[in-house]
Amino acid sequence: MVLKTFGWSFAITALGLVAAVLYGGWEAFGVVAILCVLEISLSFDNAVVNAGILKKMNAFWQKIFLTIGVLIAVFGMRLVFPVVIVAISAKIGPIDAVDLAFNNPDRYQELVTDAHPSIAAFGGMFLLMIFLDFIFEERDIQWLRWIERPLAKLGKVDMLSLCIALVVLLVSAMTFATHAHQHGGAHVDKAQTVLISGIAGLITYLVVGGLSSFFENKLEEEEEREHEAEEEARRSGKKPSVVQLAGKAAFFMFLYLEVLDASFSFDGVIGAFAITNDIVLMALGLGVGAMYVRSLTVYLVRQGTLDDYVYLEHGAHYAIGALAVLLLVTIQYEIPEVITGGLGVALIAWSFWSSVRRNKRLAAAEGGSGSSEEKTEVPSGV
Repeated sequence: MVLKTFGWSFAITALGLVAAVLYGGWEAFGVVAILCVLEISLSFDNAVVNAGILKKMNAFWQKIFLTIGVLIAVFGMRLVFPVVIVAISAKIGPIDAVDLAFNNPDRYQELVTDAHPSIAAFGGMFLLMIFLDFIFEERDIQWLRWIERPLAKLGKVDMLSLCIALVVLLVSAMTFATHAHQHGGAHVDKAQTVLISGIAGLITYLVVGGLSSFFENKLEEEEEREHEAEEEARRSGKKPSVVQLAGKAAFFMFLYLEVLDASFSFDGVIGAFAITNDIVLMALGLGVGAMYVRSLTVYLVRQGTLDDYVYLEHGAHYAIGALAVLLLVTIQYEIPEVITGGLGVALIAWSFWSSVRRNKRLAAAEGGSGSSEEKTEVPSGV
């Protein structure tokens, strides 16, 4: 089952790592490996959400999402989008950006370094909003309760996430951006650039979130209509038009999944800029990671259940928050790639370990004489 589901991902991983070694040696191999882990960890919750929606769709629409959706996710968001970001930030054409990356890497590196403050501000704000909206949301399962419980209560205040993000952006523009790092070791004042780029990141997040909510509402409306039609058909003794209703609902599911998938792709692409500016390594790492996300989605659907490691979603979002902070800090200071990549991996590993411990405690409680309340809610211990 595992080999059948992840076989293509394993093969593409091998090809991607070999290509990385041929392109830039073992250092490039390490960067691509870190990017793969980063993309998989940050997109784990994406796979879980995709699986929860995808299992409601018929076989035809599942194939559409897992074929056309892969092309959009891998080639659109992971390959084209990084080039577009560099082109806009460096104020050059996309073709020129690709040409420089392959034929004049030194000049390309200079342009990307000079454009890094705007990239970091845009991405930092986008990632920060993802983290804040997650941490301020009231949820049944909590990982780090000592911090998540009080923050969930604060989250009842309207627009709190946006207010905090704007304050962080203002502080970053007045501190890090006034001595922004440029190529050659120079530092210049890029406060205005950081402010504009940060606001653009916030707007992008709000637009993507709005589109996701729109398609989600449409999906709920279609499912409600389908349910009402089925009930009416049963009362009248007629057979409901399953194909038509399922098709309309599945179409909105597909649109919603594509918008949702794009929104989750932003964090991986933006987070990758905190690890490397090389679009070739970025494309290899994120492309391989995206294949695993799709394979994981298929695996969860075929298994008929979502993953039991409930804290992994928390770990992924804490990794997003850490990347957001690091991106803003890199406006002025250089941070080694091993720190930016390793921190996210460490948080994911910690959340996985906590999930394993929780599952063992649940199994022990079910096998013992604990009360039903103890079986329902077992503390995470952290």
